[in-house]
Amino acid sequence: MPTCTLHPLPYQADPAVYFARIRQAPGAVLLDSARPGAVRGRFDLLSAWPLCTLTPDAEEDGQHYLQRLREQLAGLGRAHLPAGVELPFAGGLIGYLSYDFGRRLERLPAIACDDLGLGDASLGLYAWALISDHQRQRSQLVFHPALPATERERLVALFEHDAPTVAGAFRLAAPMRGDLAAEDYRQAFERVQQYIHAGDCYQINLTQRFRAPCQGDPWAAYQALRAACPTPFSGYQVLADGSALLSFSPERFIRVSQGEVETRPIKGTRARSSDPVQDAANAAELLASTKDRAENLMIVDLLRNDLGRSCATGSVQVPELFSLESYPNVHHMVSSVTGRLAPGKDALDLIAGSFPGGSITGAPKIRAMQIIDELEPSRRALYCGSLLYVDVRGEMDSSIAIRSLLVKDGQVCCWGGGAVVADSQWEAEYEESITKVRVLLQTLQGL
Repeated sequence: MPTCTLHPLPYQADPAVYFARIRQAPGAVLLDSARPGAVRGRFDLLSAWPLCTLTPDAEEDGQHYLQRLREQLAGLGRAHLPAGVELPFAGGLIGYLSYDFGRRLERLPAIACDDLGLGDASLGLYAWALISDHQRQRSQLVFHPALPATERERLVALFEHDAPTVAGAFRLAAPMRGDLAAEDYRQAFERVQQYIHAGDCYQINLTQRFRAPCQGDPWAAYQALRAACPTPFSGYQVLADGSALLSFSPERFIRVSQGEVETRPIKGTRARSSDPVQDAANAAELLASTKDRAENLMIVDLLRNDLGRSCATGSVQVPELFSLESYPNVHHMVSSVTGRLAPGKDALDLIAGSFPGGSITGAPKIRAMQIIDELEPSRRALYCGSLLYVDVRGEMDSSIAIRSLLVKDGQVCCWGGGAVVADSQWEAEYEESITKVRVLLQTLQGL
């Protein structure tokens, strides 16, 4: 089997040093572990100039689109990394799936307004990547065998020579405002409660959107937000129309490594405090909360079922339940569900059987998505979709695109939400939806 070639570069802890050289190139994309501020990530991955970009056709079924992705991976060709090299990507697909890609996989109503016009998916096929390994403190170019030698030489020259970093600017033209007034949120919350008591569902993730007119360079906004909110599943993607996706997600959706599968749902949140004693008390209260444990367990059970569609019988396990992960603005309750791919199944089968992630829909999933479409006035677009890569070896990692922003058509949008269950209180849930994105709103307002 063909082998990728590697070219070492000076190690950079901050991917901005290298990404600044390609950020205006077609298909520029960065998957950023946000080190050193976020301690859980290991690799940064960036690329540009895809061989092609795949978006769904107007009426294309989700399964058909995923099959086209498989065919493009096969066309690029399987390839190994050199012996002893441990890197996440050997060439393949990088991009996003919007929450609304789920409409192509399941029958859903079309009630919520599609006022942003973001495509349901966009994944580029990349024959190279620059990957930084923060454990080993190495940065290197990875070239798939299909990449011509002349292109390899161009990329080596681009990244080996110092280049000035031109700092752009970004600012809001007005304050960020929510689309739902508190009273509107309360009414939607009460409708959810009616559905829960009627037995339609057990849990609904209810979301509100914030937006403002903006001007300037989204990359400048990304750098400021990354400093304020470092998370291990951050990312930045430039789209063909000039729009930009900015994500600061703490949540893994699905990872596949050598056939082993993991998903890490987040369900349960408390605000951080500047007082260490109060901060520790908030974390302890979260971990002891019967309500949050029940919400988390509902989603763990949902994801066990989702993974079971593509994993070997008996392989799905829950090795971690109700753990604490802390970020600059919030504490989260996190669990882990693992499995092993069944023979004949691949990473894209997992997407087909599990997308969108159950932690951001509710349970049961399809009914929850129907209720979301009824009660949220606008489609979620990027929010609760996924930034992901799938490589030619079958490796995949993907996020749940929470704490994410879309800069498009002169405005910036972000979203905040939370799980509503039978014993939820609307004021607390409304405040939680703001708490989750407060650091993003405040940072943008300060630019």
